[in-house]
Amino acid sequence: MDGLKQKTKQQLIKFDLRTYTMVAVLILIAVVFEILTKGVFFTPRNLSNLFRSMSITAVIAIGMVMIMVSGNIDLSVGSIVALCGGIAAVLQVWHGLPTAVVVAAALILGGILGAWSGYWVAYRGLPAFIVTLGSQLAFRGIYLVITKGITITPISHSFALISQSYLPPAMGIVVGILGGLAMTAMFWLNRKSRKRYGFQNSTSGVFVGKILLTWVVLGAFVFSMNRFNGVPAPVMILIVLAVIFVFITTRTRFGRRIYAIGGNQEAARLSGIDVRAYMMVLYVVMGVMAAISGIMLTSRLDGATASAGTAYETDVISAVVIGGTSMAGGKGTIMGALIGALVIAALENGMSLLNITYYYQSIVKGLVLIFAVLLDVSTQSKKS
Repeated sequence: MDGLKQKTKQQLIKFDLRTYTMVAVLILIAVVFEILTKGVFFTPRNLSNLFRSMSITAVIAIGMVMIMVSGNIDLSVGSIVALCGGIAAVLQVWHGLPTAVVVAAALILGGILGAWSGYWVAYRGLPAFIVTLGSQLAFRGIYLVITKGITITPISHSFALISQSYLPPAMGIVVGILGGLAMTAMFWLNRKSRKRYGFQNSTSGVFVGKILLTWVVLGAFVFSMNRFNGVPAPVMILIVLAVIFVFITTRTRFGRRIYAIGGNQEAARLSGIDVRAYMMVLYVVMGVMAAISGIMLTSRLDGATASAGTAYETDVISAVVIGGTSMAGGKGTIMGALIGALVIAALENGMSLLNITYYYQSIVKGLVLIFAVLLDVSTQSKKS
């Protein structure tokens, strides 16, 4: 019995180390860039820009986590971002439609584009890699045809507020407090659930330390944002979506079945799960999430550009894999993907501050992706 407890404790420590490794890497990256930029990296203005940029990629990463957990992939997200954002700009600038109608149209289009890929993957049995690669090329071509390859601007003030507005400082503080309470409740409920089902829990000291660290991070974030203009609206959109999908993936039957499909698709099918329907829904959700990102990007840029969404699929997949999602499926978390997105955004931001050209930035991000996949493959090999 003592040996079993010791083994369980070792597994828990290993899990905690893997969970917080990327946090340590993120802190290291931030400190290095703070030194190299001579104090510019941690300025409120730069951190605000960093989080605004990161939120656009992270929204797509939330959808990509569920796609990859199910054992699939979507390479068309960058083109969906461009096409949905471009349609929004066309409807607003060329046809004068109100913001609410434009946003609704973009979201519906995103769902349709996701359903297109989902149909071929789920119901026709075609490889997700090939289907979404073909969709990537087709959607990008449609986008360039519709927009005529030109920049479409300016958008209305109400549309610009989606990504260019900020929460008032007082409201930011309220959001920080609510976030801290929500995280504390989540930690407590998770601890209670593990105890009820007989799983090993971390020590009381570690538990309290997690809660304190959460409040410190949230407090530092809100304080830093309020020193500039307040918490950016895109970050609030990301937080709301993250809370919703963390709940879905961890507390609902739908979420549990996604992991079951990714773990063993045939076993999931034999247990009564409609695998094809679930995969179809996941691609529709992925399309909607990419559309939200496209709306945010168009709002931030004050219009649609020919290069919108270019290479987004690379950044998103890098973020998801860095965050611990397995390429083989069955494993991954929303929070891990958000940390991965922040790592990618921090690298881009820091290199931009150092005036490192885009070409070298691409080399660095490519190497980071290869390293993340190598780490995932090595972990899978050790388990085998």
